[in-house]
Amino acid sequence: MEYQKKIKRILASLDQNDQILKAVALRIDNEALQHAKQFDEEEIFEKNKTFLGGLPIAVKDIIDLQNHPTISGSKTRLQNPPATIDASVIKNLKAAGAIPVVKTQTVEFAIGGWGTNHTLGTPSNPWNTEIPHAPGGSSSGTGVLVGAGIVPAGLGTDTGGSIRIPASFCGCVGLKTSIGSVSRAGVTPLSETLDTIGPMTQSVEIAAQMFQVMQGPDIKDKTTYGYRYQNVLRDLKKGISGMRLGVLNVDEMPHLSTEVLDCFNDALDVLKDLGASLVPFSLPKSLDYYETCNMIISAVEGYTTYQAIVEDINSELAGPNRERLKRGKDITAHEFKSTMRMRDLDHVEMEIAMDLLDAIVLPTTPITAPPISEVDESSFIMSQHTRVANFLSMTGLSVPMKLTSSGMPAGLQILGRQFNDGLVLRIGHAYETARGKITNPYF
Repeated sequence: MEYQKKIKRILASLDQNDQILKAVALRIDNEALQHAKQFDEEEIFEKNKTFLGGLPIAVKDIIDLQNHPTISGSKTRLQNPPATIDASVIKNLKAAGAIPVVKTQTVEFAIGGWGTNHTLGTPSNPWNTEIPHAPGGSSSGTGVLVGAGIVPAGLGTDTGGSIRIPASFCGCVGLKTSIGSVSRAGVTPLSETLDTIGPMTQSVEIAAQMFQVMQGPDIKDKTTYGYRYQNVLRDLKKGISGMRLGVLNVDEMPHLSTEVLDCFNDALDVLKDLGASLVPFSLPKSLDYYETCNMIISAVEGYTTYQAIVEDINSELAGPNRERLKRGKDITAHEFKSTMRMRDLDHVEMEIAMDLLDAIVLPTTPITAPPISEVDESSFIMSQHTRVANFLSMTGLSVPMKLTSSGMPAGLQILGRQFNDGLVLRIGHAYETARGKITNPYF
């Protein structure tokens, strides 16, 4: 009964705490318990040899689960019929022994970094429940449940930081996978150029285990054609002695708060003690430049997909999301095409700049989670450090640093070249191990 007990504990915790956390989009209790029962029965007969061994996972509600509707955080989709098949990434995870236990709340159509949802409700950051704080987005619900310690792992998506921002705000691990490594088939799109799927977990090792089975080519997603598998577990625990890590100059992070900088400096000391060489690094262009380019692409492609809903004044699309998507209408074809051309050149420029480096490190977010009441929906400060990875097809990992002086989490971001997911996981694992345990909020 081991697996059923594990799932029942999670479901009981959801019963007890989701009125406060507001992270659940859809309960799938019966299905989760049925999967757990199957694992228990197979274990009796020693047939349970799956890689993930019954790992409970939360699923962001823009990812299809068979027999359940995908609402994508939008009132405009409340009447959606159930998905007829699982998303490709869900198929891979289930085949490896993962058990989906809940679908989690998301920013509407995954466009927004604060984690707010003005029509279906905003999840509350688990690190301060007296004054509701922003969870980060758009993978808000998954970040909250994993950061709270209620589930050990989950799925998010990342177009401009939507895994890494809630990972930083909520104190969990978040991997933005290399585009082309994990199929996006069965996932509500925002930007076909920039969208990625990744794990959000309580440890780097669980993230690596999930990525190991999530990755792979899929005929339903052309970005994965020709993809070559990475064995990210082989070198995960080999340490980082001798690696060269580029440290982004503080002057290039104009919005970096003092408390996050203090945590970052402490993290650098840990990396240095582990044997890494820390090399001062300047980006070829500014973070503002990469952020602007990323937003041009996502706005145009998002507007193209959701034009009918955006232009329908009677649709129940939330105001801030309508405005974000509507920006794509005013961007000219010349501006969009020029940005796409520059993207190729900028990618090469970054490769040259990183020539003698293994990875780049910087804080995931320049600030910690603010109170929800203080969120400025027109501000994109939370994604200033993350969008560069999406624009340049890099992989990026956020790992919790020590808690800030105010008691809130902040993330260390490790950026690597495309398809160097295993390397950033290795660096993250070494740092996480040396940093020591951070106790999740009690839920």
